[in-house]
Amino acid sequence: MTILLAGVAGLVAGALSMAAGEYVSVSSQADVERADVAREKAELVANPEGELAELVDIYRARGLTEGLARDVARELTEVDALGAHLRDEIGLTDLSPPQPIQAAVVSAFTFAGGAAVPLGVGLIAPLDTLSWWVGAATLVALGVLGALGAKAGGAPRIRAAARVIIWGVVAMTVTSAIGALVGQAL
Repeated sequence: MTILLAGVAGLVAGALSMAAGEYVSVSSQADVERADVAREKAELVANPEGELAELVDIYRARGLTEGLARDVARELTEVDALGAHLRDEIGLTDLSPPQPIQAAVVSAFTFAGGAAVPLGVGLIAPLDTLSWWVGAATLVALGVLGALGAKAGGAPRIRAAARVIIWGVVAMTVTSAIGALVGQAL
């Protein structure tokens, strides 16, 4: 019962911690993007010719001739100067604006789903070999999740799975070492 209670507490604490961290991170990203938009708006008002020249330079660096770069910059500025600068100078698009709450919820559920694997194994594994069973199940789950993530992104699955397993081993080793240092076997 103690192991189950500790496992559930760890799952909940970890999920909440991941959610909070993700919320803060994505909110900070949104703040930076809003500041970039405000700065570009101010620069367009204060120095429209300098901003046009920046776009020309950007397009020339991408391979357009001076004349074509100037024409493209001028036409895009006439249609949507701010949009052109945000997209081409800063790299911001409105395709996927930061969504802190969505990121926090996904992070919490992802953590909880991953944490459920060792917790579930811990409920059924023999007590004398519990740490081995939990460790093995965790590494298998990490490998499967790494491969699935790579498949979803079109990346090599074996390399991704190996990377996740290796870092999982590192994390478990460090955690066990810290536990040993403070006098608690993990």
